[in-house]
Amino acid sequence: MINTLEFLKVLISAPGLSGFEGPVSQIISEAWEPITDELQTSRVGSLQGLQRGIGPEPRPKILLATHMDAIGLMVAGYAGDCLRITSIGGVDHRVLPGQLVTVHGREEFPGLVAQPPANLLPVENGKKPVVIGHLLVDVGLTAEELREKVRVGDLISFAQEPLEMGKNTLAGHSLDNRASVVALTLALEDLRERSHAWDVWAVATVQEEETMAGAMTSAFGLRPDLTVAIDVTFAEGPGAPSHLAYPLGKGITLGWGSTVHPALYAKFKEIAQELEIPFALEPLPGRSGTDADALQISAMGVPTMVLSIPLRYMHTPVEMVGIKDIKRIGRLLAEFIAHLPLDFMETLTWDE
Repeated sequence: MINTLEFLKVLISAPGLSGFEGPVSQIISEAWEPITDELQTSRVGSLQGLQRGIGPEPRPKILLATHMDAIGLMVAGYAGDCLRITSIGGVDHRVLPGQLVTVHGREEFPGLVAQPPANLLPVENGKKPVVIGHLLVDVGLTAEELREKVRVGDLISFAQEPLEMGKNTLAGHSLDNRASVVALTLALEDLRERSHAWDVWAVATVQEEETMAGAMTSAFGLRPDLTVAIDVTFAEGPGAPSHLAYPLGKGITLGWGSTVHPALYAKFKEIAQELEIPFALEPLPGRSGTDADALQISAMGVPTMVLSIPLRYMHTPVEMVGIKDIKRIGRLLAEFIAHLPLDFMETLTWDE
């Protein structure tokens, strides 16, 4: 059995930026190998683990998707002894100055994000946060050394160490969406000890932060009958409107909207109530902003559900998540699948 907190620390300490997920994929692969019957990597890099069901073949299939890629930075050019940067994914540039980073050049270099003095910035910048195009990364090398050891296109990952905040909260980078990878791993461990009729495909998808290529191609290739996207959502915090955010560490959210199949929502709600798992309905009237947007429209369309873990300080190097919510998602997934009847698809109707 994995230690939830320690496994999460390992995952968020590993690089694996969107489009370059190899390092974190290896860690997940090692964790999933003993709890899956098959493990494979898709053509675009998503990790796909199969747990076979006990129903007669051909068995129905459910795909559980958690993206393993993370936001970060890329070297865009040089500025004397420093590097110019651009973002991978939706990085919140307001909190970047002063952040510690690792530059993955010909070797790894510790660095920090710096901003020019205010009098050297364009007048139009005024007193606003410095945009990423004017931020720099300093690794302490001379201009000549820098050009020899770091190339344009090299990756830059955040280097914030995981920080335990009390007994139930962890802060750090890449919790979006490594927290959900841990939840899915807990579900696989649970299901390994229980019988389930359906085949279960656990997928750690790539490129969710940029293209959703991982979810799109895995759903098309594996052709599941049902899909569930597990991700994070906005937790209450400084300045967060209460109607758009959810309490940190006090329960999960069940997505409701155009991406979500009403019957799946109803079933997950029913099981959450039976297990006394605290949850909130999360309105998702349009795009969910998760892998579900790609899963639902794969091939001829797939009934899809969205489960989310409230996360504070989204898309910053100091995201914050409640450990209990990770465990709640894992338990809910396992319980749903363990009681999924073979004829579920025959009873599935688009009723609200």
